[in-house]
Amino acid sequence: MPPKAPSRTTARVLRSKMIYKGPVFGLRRDEIIEPSGLRVTREVITHPGSVVVLPALPDGRIVMIRQYRHATRQFLWELVAGRIDNGENPRRAAARELIEETGYRAKRFHVFLDIFPTPGFLEERMYILLAEDLTPGEAEPEEDEKITCKAFTHGEIEQMIRRNKIRDAKSVAGILYYLRFLVRS
Repeated sequence: MPPKAPSRTTARVLRSKMIYKGPVFGLRRDEIIEPSGLRVTREVITHPGSVVVLPALPDGRIVMIRQYRHATRQFLWELVAGRIDNGENPRRAAARELIEETGYRAKRFHVFLDIFPTPGFLEERMYILLAEDLTPGEAEPEEDEKITCKAFTHGEIEQMIRRNKIRDAKSVAGILYYLRFLVRS
């Protein structure tokens, strides 16, 4: 007998319970019927969404930040990133994060990727934006942020990715997409 064809394009939620709600994320347990008809329980990390900013300087260099990430137990080179606050759109959140983490201000922002970083259990939607027409300024980091900011050439960044010096998935995805599809040669 052939498998049953899906009758829906989304799951039908039978029951939903918030297990934990914190300042950064939450944890929800959903009992659902998937589009295939399968009845399952799924635990989902709730998240308001985030932005990732690729700041491109007029000379072509890309601004990156280095900070300690406790979950990895190490310092990582990354693109600027942060959570979208209540009432913000991706461009406004990107402008805020760029100033906080680097001091740069951008005249133009362009969303060039819209991704789900871990769709198996995380509902976070991540917008990756190009920031252009940058002017330098004083960084305004949050109290718990100790950030180093540095600009790299395309060649330097490609070598850092090849040598596993950039290990942050959102940064690797954003940089490689930018270099492959957006940079004008």
